[in-house]
This record gives sequence, structure tokens and C-alpha cells, in this order.
Amino acid sequence: MALIHSFEKSGNFLFKHRGIVPVVVFAICSPILLCTNSLLLYHTLSQTSVLILSIIAILVSLCGIVVRSYTIGTTPHGTSGRNTDKQLAKQLNTKGIYSIVRHPLYLGNYLMWLGLLIFILDWPFLVAVSLMYWLYYERIMYAEERYLEQQFGQPYIDWSMKVPAFWPKFKQFEKSEIPFHFKSVLRREYPGIFAITLCFTLVDYIRTALEAYIMLCAFPIDLQFWLRPSLYVCFIMLLITLTLRTLKHHTQILDAEENRD
Repeated sequence: MALIHSFEKSGNFLFKHRGIVPVVVFAICSPILLCTNSLLLYHTLSQTSVLILSIIAILVSLCGIVVRSYTIGTTPHGTSGRNTDKQLAKQLNTKGIYSIVRHPLYLGNYLMWLGLLIFILDWPFLVAVSLMYWLYYERIMYAEERYLEQQFGQPYIDWSMKVPAFWPKFKQFEKSEIPFHFKSVLRREYPGIFAITLCFTLVDYIRTALEAYIMLCAFPIDLQFWLRPSLYVCFIMLLITLTLRTLKHHTQILDAEENRD
């Protein structure tokens, strides 16, 4: 099989599973990392430094959520940025965020995970995951762009020649003709937002528990010790997630303005 077809085939396979693989990698790697380099660095930093890095990490992940939300809220129904099963594009997105970057959803994903990686406090792992992320999503982006080129021909080529693939070129922004639809964001983004919130919470608890065990040679039994701010945030996000999921599957409240082809 020629490389061009091999890349496209593997990219389409990874496209279908792009929401699962990063979570599996995190679930496997984070406990190991938190027991080694992360915990060592955590002990060497002052509380102020840890707090500042934690705030930066949360802000970076929030930036990723904003990028994804703006993309979802201004992207027409039936395009490649909105499907999860196979390549699909009834029209070529060239305005709004697509006027400054060709793959804004993957940029948003990276920023969300980058924030979590900063929070873990393992810099070699951050670099390694960034490289893995690029290799992983490069295949997906390649497959998407092959499909779009076949679907739209020269208009796609002209657009791709002036718009960068991943890092935005803000000076060429063109306002989207589609108004922002908040209901689309609520309907689609709650699983990802809850997942990243849960990951932050797990990292916080694993690190806190290990630190306490090292200090006391036992896990604390005091309930107040385990009632951390991250738990409250995660619980609130769980309630919001369950509410939105119920509204999505059992009502039509979040269905308005979906068909905007």
C-alpha cells in the first residue's frame, strides 16, 4: 500500500476513535507519573509556585474549551467539524475561526490537555505527549484534508494555502456569517468538559494522597482532609453534565436551531 493511502487509512481509523485514545493514555500514564517525577517536583516548589502553575494550567484548559465552544457554536450542521463517525462535509468552512486555523477543534483539544499536563508537573512528559499528540492528530488531519480536497477541489486548495493547519493567524480573521448558538455548545461539549474536570480532580487527589502517605506513612482518615475544592467543582460539573444529558436525550430543549445548513 502506498504511503499516501496508508496515511489516509490510518487517519480515518484514528478519526473514529479520536475521543477515546487520549483518555486511555492518560488513565495509564498519570498514576505512574504522579508517583515519580511529578511528586518530586511538587515537593521542591513553594506553595505559591504550585498555586500559580495550577492557575495557569486551569486557564490554558479553559482557553481550549473556549476555542472548541466557539467552533462548535458557529459551525454549520453537517460538516466535518461536527461528526464523530466518518468524514462529512456538505460545505467548506472558511469564515469565523476557520479563517485563521484549519483545525480549531484539535487546537482546542490540545490546549485542554496541555493545561492538564502543566497541572501534572512533569515537563518531560509534557514534551513527550505534545509530540505524540502531533503524530497522532497529524494522521487524522491528513485524512480530513484529503477528503476535503476530493470534495471541494480548488476552493479548498486555495483556502488551505492561506490558512495555517494548527497555529492561528489572527490577523486574517473574518467574522462568521453564522451567529453563535449556545445550545449547540451545551448539547455537544458537556462530556469533554466533564472529562477534563474529572482528570484534574483525579490528579489533585492522587498527588494529595501520595504526599500525605509520605508524610504520615498512612492515608488520613479525617473526612475534612478529603473534601477538597476540586471535589466540589467536579461534583457541580457532574450535576450539570447529568442535567444536560437528560435534556439532550429526553427533551427537545437543546434541539432548536440545529439545522442551519
